[in-house]
Amino acid sequence: MYDFLRTMADSWALLLLFVIFLGVVLWAWRPGSRALHKDIANIPFRNEKLED
Repeated sequence: MYDFLRTMADSWALLLLFVIFLGVVLWAWRPGSRALHKDIANIPFRNEKLED
C-alpha cells in the first residue's frame, strides 16, 4: 500500500500541482486583465493629498 501511495504522490500529485500552477499563471496573464492589474497597482496612491 505504501508503494502505491508513494507512486501516486510522486507522479499524479506533481502533475496536479503543475496544472494548478499553470492555471494560475494563465489566469493572471489572461487578455483584458491589464487594466485590473494597473488599478490594483495604484491603490496606494489613490488618497494622496497634493501639497502646494
